[in-house]
Amino acid sequence: MTNTQQRIDVADALRGFAIMGILLLHCIEHFNFYSFPETDSSFLKFTDKTIWDSLFFLFGGKAYGIFALLFGFSFFIQDNNQLKRGSDFRLRFLWRLLLLFIWGNINAMFFTGEILVLYSIVGISLIFVARLKIKTVAIIAIILMLQPMEWGKLIYALLNPDHIPEIPLANYYFGQAYAVQSNGTFLETVKMNLWDGQLASLTWAWENARFFQTPALFMFGMIIGKAGLFIYNEKNISFWIKTLIIAVICFFPLNGLVSLIPNFIENKAILSPLALIVKSLSNLAFMSFLVALIILVYYKTIKGHKLLDRLRPYGKMTLTNYIMQSIVGSFLFYNWGLGLHNKLGITYSFLLGIILFLLQYSFSCWWMKNHKHGPLEYVWKKLTWIGVHKQN
Repeated sequence: MTNTQQRIDVADALRGFAIMGILLLHCIEHFNFYSFPETDSSFLKFTDKTIWDSLFFLFGGKAYGIFALLFGFSFFIQDNNQLKRGSDFRLRFLWRLLLLFIWGNINAMFFTGEILVLYSIVGISLIFVARLKIKTVAIIAIILMLQPMEWGKLIYALLNPDHIPEIPLANYYFGQAYAVQSNGTFLETVKMNLWDGQLASLTWAWENARFFQTPALFMFGMIIGKAGLFIYNEKNISFWIKTLIIAVICFFPLNGLVSLIPNFIENKAILSPLALIVKSLSNLAFMSFLVALIILVYYKTIKGHKLLDRLRPYGKMTLTNYIMQSIVGSFLFYNWGLGLHNKLGITYSFLLGIILFLLQYSFSCWWMKNHKHGPLEYVWKKLTWIGVHKQN
């Protein structure tokens, strides 16, 4: 097995894990439609809370983080392959991002809260850092990950104790979306999602510092590719062991602070940016732990390798599976479809999510037996290289 194939294999396993986590989270959230049936069952109340807390602890802010990390890694693979051929991929990547913007809007027709449009916007940052040294890119990524805008808000609030922060704008747009999700037809839902839904998603991303965090993760993913950290060798295994240990050491105090800060700070202008900074660093630490753990299990255990290797077909079709999740989820939970939002609680939605995962997984395995790319991945690739006579 070549080094390139090694690093792509483990990346596909990571993608499969991430897209599975995203599906399960979206199912218990009813695809950003927070409407749930009442229950008198003590057992269901217990399982609902346990499942909700457990999935958000494991995947909340982390599955998307892994997804973003691997987006940057994929950019490196494509860019590096073209450099070896004497070509500059960056302008072609800009066209690829425009195509991703279109994919994102197709996805947004169904799902209020999709991320592909955000990726297509902040992905432009990779074009500007692609030729910089690893150390320089790392410094830029660290600065972005430390949430400079939130530090600015925090300092301003400390210097101006009477400052009252604005009400989050995303709340307004999600409120508009909720009304249509509850009562709208399919066409009304599509119209809402393409305007209010996208504004809800993008304003939420801005207000929650995802416009800084996401490009930082893209850059870290690119660094992983440049440094060859997904390749199996003892030096890299040592790196991931150290990463796992440092991530655990950092996570517990950060996670503790997330719970403690609201008990000691009442001023919302101070609390909101500080909590966001700490929470994002806590998520980064846990995401790093998950990535390191998966890589170590993949390379150092026989059973773990076999289990994670089975996720690779699912991970190779992330675009197809992500958009298909949105279409099916919208149909299942929104008013235009089956309207199961007020019939299935968190526990049953989780079980439904497992069924959907198994169906998607089975389809992915079947498809990848006879194809190199997923259906939408193939279209995206063909359109990326449109106008080029010889396929790159």
